Amino acid sequence: MPTLDILALGNAIVDILSQTDEGFLRDQRLAKGTMALIDEARAEALYGLTGPATVVSGGSAANTAVGAAMLGARTGFVGKVRDDELGRLFAHDLKAVGVAFDTPAAAEGPATARSFVLVTPDGERTMNTYLGACTGLCPSDVAEDAAASASIVYVEGYLWDAPAAKEAIRRAVAAAHGAGNKVALTLSDPFCVDRYRDEFRTLLRDGSLDILFANAHELISLYQAASLEEALAGLREERALGVVTRSAEGALVVSREGTEAVPAFPVERVVDTTGAGDLFAAGFLAGLARGFDGRSCARLGGLAAAEVITHIGARPQQDLMALARREGLAG
Repeated sequence: MPTLDILALGNAIVDILSQTDEGFLRDQRLAKGTMALIDEARAEALYGLTGPATVVSGGSAANTAVGAAMLGARTGFVGKVRDDELGRLFAHDLKAVGVAFDTPAAAEGPATARSFVLVTPDGERTMNTYLGACTGLCPSDVAEDAAASASIVYVEGYLWDAPAAKEAIRRAVAAAHGAGNKVALTLSDPFCVDRYRDEFRTLLRDGSLDILFANAHELISLYQAASLEEALAGLREERALGVVTRSAEGALVVSREGTEAVPAFPVERVVDTTGAGDLFAAGFLAGLARGFDGRSCARLGGLAAAEVITHIGARPQQDLMALARREGLAG
């Protein structure tokens, strides 16, 4: 029997969150709502230019692992940090909520990754990420028995930027499928899709993926479609279960049998959308691990996403399990 419900593979990143305005984004030539990779010099420059900041552990797949753990799932995370102050902070924050994290820290080389998350008054986030130690993730960091022990191996698309990480993912996919378990991928970002469109579509078509997470923009990019409807038609042809988020419009659960729309949970005020997709995936996967149907999984995902957008930062601040119980989604 699997010992984990979810094993998440992703970039181990510490988020540095700061509130800003449209003028700052224009002055720094930053494309609003996107994630750009930067070098260490640019990271230092941005840190000097931003105002007061909140420092919290982040990383897309790590956020998902944390959210799922808070919903009662048994989760683990694979990602690379340096043995430095931020690396130790990252490891502590995972273990404090019960996420298994055993990837050896790098003793030398680039520092632990950090992402500068600039939040505008409308809650939209613009990310500039220095990957640092993340790029050192390699196949030997993925224990085959760990991947085989998880009901679902969940991978963030951002990892596809590093060739060694690609091999680590393929190792995890082979181990998971060899044990009869499932593999899920989140597309992460439209620009990530632009870089690896053909490879992601190959993963869908060669059976590497059982579940695909995407937002509407990412899905349109994946299929180079003129509309979301056209992109959904392409997704329905795949063997994988598709889960498509549409911000305030909720989510779509897509399979060859049909498409089910699930409304979003209402919130009084959106403060910061950082981590909304990550927490949606957390709730959906936690529900899937409990045997929920697609609609209930999407409702649990929507509930987790609604919590995280009401405050600064990509990790929940309320008791997600209590919220789930209130909505009849605790299982």
